Amino acid sequence: MFSIFLSLGSAAVLGAADFVGGMATKRAAAVTVVLWSNAAGLLTAVLFVGLIGNSGFTAADLAWGAAAGLAGSIGAMLLYHALAHGVMSVVAPTTAAMAAILPVMVGLLTGDSVTATTAAGLLCGLVAIPCVSMTTSGDRSGRRLALGSIAGALAAGAGFGLFFVLLSRTGDASGLWPLVAARCASLAMLAVLWPFARWPVRVSGTTARLALLSGGLDMFSSVLYLLAVREGYLSVAGLLASLYPVSTLLLARVVLHERATRVQWAGVGLAMAGVFLLAMR
Repeated sequence: MFSIFLSLGSAAVLGAADFVGGMATKRAAAVTVVLWSNAAGLLTAVLFVGLIGNSGFTAADLAWGAAAGLAGSIGAMLLYHALAHGVMSVVAPTTAAMAAILPVMVGLLTGDSVTATTAAGLLCGLVAIPCVSMTTSGDRSGRRLALGSIAGALAAGAGFGLFFVLLSRTGDASGLWPLVAARCASLAMLAVLWPFARWPVRVSGTTARLALLSGGLDMFSSVLYLLAVREGYLSVAGLLASLYPVSTLLLARVVLHERATRVQWAGVGLAMAGVFLLAMR
C-alpha cells in the first residue's frame, strides 16, 4: 500500500513538473528548458542524497542510473520533436501509453504477481492514460502525418518507459545516488551535443525560475518513484507513476481554466478505478 501512495505522489509531482515546464517552453526553446531543468534536477538530487544519506552504491548502480537518465532525456527530446512536427492529439496519448506499457510488460515478465483484481486495475490504468492525455487539436493534415506522429511518440514513450525500468534495476543499498548519476549523464549528453546544435542557453528570469522549478519537481518525482519501486512491484509502480497526465490536466483546469473533454474526464474516472483496484490487491 505504501508503494501505491509513493507512486501516486510521484505521478502528482511529475504532472506538476510537466505543467510548469510547459509554461517555460512557451517562453524559450524546449531544449534550453531541458538544460536548465536538468541542472536543477542534479542540485535537487544532491540535496536529497545529503538529507537521506546511504553510500552503499556500486558501479553497476551508477551505470543503471546513468542509462536511465540518458533514456529519459532522449525521450524528452523525441517528445518535443514529435510535438513540434506532428499531431498533438496523437503524440500526447501515444507517448503516455507507451511509457506505461513498457514497465508493466517488463514487470510482469520478470515475476510480478498478478491477481484478477490487479490485472483489472492495470487495464484501467493503461486505458486511462491515453484518454487523459488526448487533446482536441484541430490538426487534420492527413494520415501520413498522423503515422509519423505515432512513430515519434512511441520512441519518446519508450525512452520514458525505459527510465522507469532501468531505475528499478538499482540496488536498495545505493540510496538515491543512481538519480545523481542520471542527471550527470543527461547533462553530459547535452554538453556533448551543444557544439553541434548551438542551443540558446540564456533565458529570462521568469523562464529560468519556471525551468528550475520544473527540474526540481521532476527530480522529487523520481525520488518518490525510486522509493516506490523498491517497496513494491515494477508493473504497479511504473503504471501509477505514469498517471501524471491526470495531475497536469487538473492543474490546467484550475490554473489556466482550460476545458477538459468528456474523454479526458472518463480517463480520470478510469484512473481512479484503477487505483482502487490496485489498492485492493
